[in-house]
Amino acid sequence: MSQKPSIPKGTRDFLPSDVAKRSYLFSVIRSVYEKHGFLPIETPSFELSSTLMGKYGDEGDRLIFRILNSGDKMKKADLQALDAGNLPKFASSLSEKALRYDLTVPFARFVAQHQNDITFPFKRYQIQAVWRADRPQHGRYQEFYQCDGDSIGSDSLLNEVEFIQIIDSVLTQLAIPAFTIKINNRKILSGIAEVCGEAHHLIAITVALDKMDKIGSAGVITELESKGLSQGAIDKISPLFSLKGKPEEQLDLMEKYLSNSVVGLKGIDELRYVFETITAIGVQEAKIEFDVTLARGLNYYTGAIFEVKVDNVNMGSICGGGRYDDLTATFGLSGVSGVGISFGADRIYDVLEELNLFPKNVSLSLSVLFVNLGHKESLVSMQLAKELRSNGIDCEVYPSAVKLQKQLKYANDRGCAWVVIIGEEELQNQQLSLKNMESGEQLKFAITNFISEFSKL
Repeated sequence: MSQKPSIPKGTRDFLPSDVAKRSYLFSVIRSVYEKHGFLPIETPSFELSSTLMGKYGDEGDRLIFRILNSGDKMKKADLQALDAGNLPKFASSLSEKALRYDLTVPFARFVAQHQNDITFPFKRYQIQAVWRADRPQHGRYQEFYQCDGDSIGSDSLLNEVEFIQIIDSVLTQLAIPAFTIKINNRKILSGIAEVCGEAHHLIAITVALDKMDKIGSAGVITELESKGLSQGAIDKISPLFSLKGKPEEQLDLMEKYLSNSVVGLKGIDELRYVFETITAIGVQEAKIEFDVTLARGLNYYTGAIFEVKVDNVNMGSICGGGRYDDLTATFGLSGVSGVGISFGADRIYDVLEELNLFPKNVSLSLSVLFVNLGHKESLVSMQLAKELRSNGIDCEVYPSAVKLQKQLKYANDRGCAWVVIIGEEELQNQQLSLKNMESGEQLKFAITNFISEFSKL
């Protein structure tokens, strides 16, 4: 008995109708990026393990899909590391390549490698798949598409403002009714760790805070305790979990809280500029909030960080990003600051499906089907179909002269708008019948005039 076919957990097949919807989603995102002057690039689906490892923190590194070495390269396995229990080193010796975890680190590698071929500041967008060995669940896949935009080679905060505009424009065009852009700054988080006397625990603090939505404040406190933070530090951090008010009011409170931290106050100043500028320019639909618990667990962020959620929908963030200083330095190009965002296409797709927001005309319906009633008739149909296509009209000729009922069912299943019928009698009279599949109305045309007459309909 043959085994039932299946695909790995965390991946999905997409039917033609799904692909049409995804193409619509990608086209909206692509058009907004291009209106803002971003240029497209692509990078390989896999990178050298050394390119990816160590850029995402311990938790991120564990989620990277490694590609097992093949052939003689397997002989390079570090068995001494295995005997010593050094599993990370042993794993690295088995795998020289890995599937990309995100598009940002490969982009940093790309910029360093092609620095003489691009003009700075360089604004790129990239729409490609990424892979993470995460536990599959609602809205979380092991293979998914990211739609990234980055501006690198400029430390101007106008870039952060522009990305807020891009997020607002994309989600507004997709007709998402209510969404919130949350903003924080990693310098503020560094300041919090500093004033609490726990600067050496910054990564532990950001990783814990990044789980606030999943485990709540009590869970965050428990994790901070497990990471060795003092009770005094936890007591000083905890009141921030319930910080309320307008962004400017919260920033005023944080300015007092961080009065003894130079780096923290710099983060406050940066956010004030972003909020004041975007308020002056305005947005279409977005609600913009300051969230002091927003951490974005990736280690490479150094400044402003963003996260976007759809209101009243049970879904994680659909977009995120932030400022990263000197990420390219790990690839030999120092002193280059960048900022970027990433739309999670699969999560946005799921939101649009749940809220029934895809336009009704986004489909792979067929404009014209020529039914096949015999060899001579199909030859005429093929000639007419060729002319229709040259006029930009999609059409098909049914491949077999089967029962008309079966061919009309195919037309219905394809959402076909028109059916052309050329039978023996029509061929003798040099006519054809054109059936409107929605109304059922049937029109007669001379075969020689059909192309010009159809273009008028």
